[in-house]
Amino acid sequence: MNRRTLDDWLARLERQHPRAIDLGLERVREVEQRMGLGKPAACVITVGGTNGKGSTVAFVEAIARASGLRVGAYTSPHLLAYNERVRIDGRDVGDAELVEAFEAVEAARGDTSLTYFEHGTLAALWLFERADLDLAVLEVGLGGRLDAVNIVDADVAVVTTVDIDHTDWLGEDREAIGFEKAGIARAWTPLVLGEDDPPASVLRHAYAIGASAIRANCDFLFDTIDDTHWRWREPGFELALPMPRLAAPAQVRNAATAIAALRASDLAIADDAWTRGVAAANVPGRLQVFERDGIKIVVDVAHNPQAAGELAAWLAAHPPSGRAFAVFAALADKDVAGIVARLAARVDRWWIAGLEDAGPRGQGVDALAAMLADTAASTAIRNRDVAAALAAARAQARPGDRVLVFGSFHTAAAALRALDASGS
Repeated sequence: MNRRTLDDWLARLERQHPRAIDLGLERVREVEQRMGLGKPAACVITVGGTNGKGSTVAFVEAIARASGLRVGAYTSPHLLAYNERVRIDGRDVGDAELVEAFEAVEAARGDTSLTYFEHGTLAALWLFERADLDLAVLEVGLGGRLDAVNIVDADVAVVTTVDIDHTDWLGEDREAIGFEKAGIARAWTPLVLGEDDPPASVLRHAYAIGASAIRANCDFLFDTIDDTHWRWREPGFELALPMPRLAAPAQVRNAATAIAALRASDLAIADDAWTRGVAAANVPGRLQVFERDGIKIVVDVAHNPQAAGELAAWLAAHPPSGRAFAVFAALADKDVAGIVARLAARVDRWWIAGLEDAGPRGQGVDALAAMLADTAASTAIRNRDVAAALAAARAQARPGDRVLVFGSFHTAAAALRALDASGS
């Protein structure tokens, strides 16, 4: 019998469990034990939060690698290829390696049903354990306390931000969501908090388990020196650093949080690695800018009001010389009215698109339009998919105009594919 390809496996995993999201650790922990998985690396940093997780992982990974450490990074979701989710020593893991890991999970799970994310998490941990890593950086998928990544005991836990998102699973307010995010912390280990004012629930949980809370602009400080440099400080230690290659205003905070996480670990980081890592870190789909025929096209994964607010701040600081167009597509469970409200003042004209191929949470353009009936995007031009909406916006744009494409990882991925396919 022919061996399954990676595409075969991914299709199988999507059908394997009755629910796409099924929070809880019992099933995944049972399979982990059958697999005999140990610690995936000498040091583990787990990164949770509402926004900024992927960028923070990228900064941790880049700084550690610049110091000569062997690093594995597990992130989700991916943009263009599943392989992006599992990196070892700066390289996306190949198809054959992923297939071998999926087979190892399948052999151990027996009758235990796993979600797509749970199966992928166990596969990543299996690969990391065999890679002789100094550091594994694990991004939480959803929440924290009941997310599959939380079967691993972190040496350092990070909560980047806490805001309203995924309310069907995590709760309706920051306090409830914060408690879920803080669940990745472990007793008597550092918990790095990227917000100046985290929810009280996060701090209460840290206190209750004896975790050492390390707070932004309290236990570590960061501020701008000039247009090209910023500074990171804690008592007895200071760094002058280049502005991150990643462009959004929040990226300095994400970089600062990553530095705090590495400083809280037992890892030895070379003096010059801080600068080289901050300068090198890059994540596709985060304010990724293209220029086509004098028109700037900006692609961003912003998919909740907090992220839209950060995007609006960047747009305000970088106004186009012409008009500002937006192409927006979002999943069905998102606060689309809240997202549009944050960006309304920065957009002259809207195009919206469906995400019907985005799985159970996808939706068509008419459903999205109904959700936007009382917003600044109520008169948006409708398109079946993102590629069509982007093409329509570009057809109306002139040199000096800017087209923003945002709303979901699915939206950003579709835009990147369309831009690559057009070649222009």
